[in-house]
Amino acid sequence: MEDSLKKWRKDMAVAKKQSTKTIKQFDLIIVGAGLMGLSLAAIMAKHGFSIGLVERFDPNAMKKSSFDGRTTALSLGSRRVLEASDLWKALEQDCCPIEEIRVADGNSPFYLHFDHKEVGKDAFGWIIENRLMRLHLIKALKGAKNITWLAPDEATGLDMPEEAGLATLHLKDNGAIQAPLIIGADGVKSNLRQWAGIESKGWAYDQSAIVCCVDHALDHENIAVEHFLPQGPFAILPMRDEKGAGTRSSIVWTVHNEGKNHDMAAHYMGLSEADFNAVLQEKFGDQLGAVKLVGQRFTYPLSLNHAKGYTGTRLALIGEAAHRMHPIAGQGLNLGMRDVALLAELLVESRRLGLDYGRASLLQSYEKRRKLDNKAMMIATDQLNKLFSNDIGPIKWARQIGLGLVEKTPFAKKFFMRQAMGLSGIANPKSPKLLRGEKL
Repeated sequence: MEDSLKKWRKDMAVAKKQSTKTIKQFDLIIVGAGLMGLSLAAIMAKHGFSIGLVERFDPNAMKKSSFDGRTTALSLGSRRVLEASDLWKALEQDCCPIEEIRVADGNSPFYLHFDHKEVGKDAFGWIIENRLMRLHLIKALKGAKNITWLAPDEATGLDMPEEAGLATLHLKDNGAIQAPLIIGADGVKSNLRQWAGIESKGWAYDQSAIVCCVDHALDHENIAVEHFLPQGPFAILPMRDEKGAGTRSSIVWTVHNEGKNHDMAAHYMGLSEADFNAVLQEKFGDQLGAVKLVGQRFTYPLSLNHAKGYTGTRLALIGEAAHRMHPIAGQGLNLGMRDVALLAELLVESRRLGLDYGRASLLQSYEKRRKLDNKAMMIATDQLNKLFSNDIGPIKWARQIGLGLVEKTPFAKKFFMRQAMGLSGIANPKSPKLLRGEKL
């Protein structure tokens, strides 16, 4: 261990001496300034790391409402990660807590009702618009002296050295930059993953998600509704309007794609606003009074994708660059935050000990500890979607009976409520410190 550390330090000194003045060096390079990349950058900057943050979009364009219409359900674990980087206070003003969850299947009289008070004082989660979360993160990072924004700019190539040395990232406009570790937060079509030769497997679901915000006459009382329909779930997620009132919700409506001539998402997206409101009202019923669309409608194709490896030589993948899943449980971003929490912990520990940030043992530990957790959730959401997105008689009957049994079984209810809060596995002493509310 001591000999390899001496060798790394010697190689680093040689690399810095030989590097030209045009190659800027950082402790870390993060490619992708989405929610995962921004969150990790904020934590690492707080702990003194110099960071090159590469993003192909203009950060100002990323703040606009037309850039991303989705909302995010932040779990308690994700909240703790954001608290560690001093970001939660800014985000909290735009978050709406989920204090109750109602789960229904079609027209069944059976339904599940979860109340956060049954498992603790904390809410199940907090709903926030992606654009608002991104706005707060960008604002916080713009003032960080040890973060260099390279945006808009595009990565065009990656040179991965042998075990020793620095990885080099080539940019379209800013030339080459180097770091002991490059982190791919560049999404499901990650160029870094492909350049590193890391294969991925997955499939496209025959579904799309229609996403929008609606205002309604009655207060949602911080209740989230997940209504399972044959084409997929229709989720009503509580939000706050501009005045802080509980008369706005986010809709995530899953519909089937049935070929080019029967694309249901395209059909609903093409409706006039009046006709779209009429369809929404039918889906809502009268539980929240009159509903109407606010802002734009968005549609996103749904898919599953999982990288066979999360790491390469001096490379680590986080978030959708490593794993993408069906949004049926709303846990995609929260799993990404677990990636962020573990990688941050390993890197901060390495900094304290003076160890190589991109060493193989660190990357192996990261991949081993994250892969099993992510894979388990991906399998669970895939099976849930298959179970609930159909109208087959025997399956429909069985799942409706199942909902009724869970509702009457306190132990089962608490298990599912802890899953909804993202608390599964957090009590394990081997889980990332940030998820347990501990400092790095």
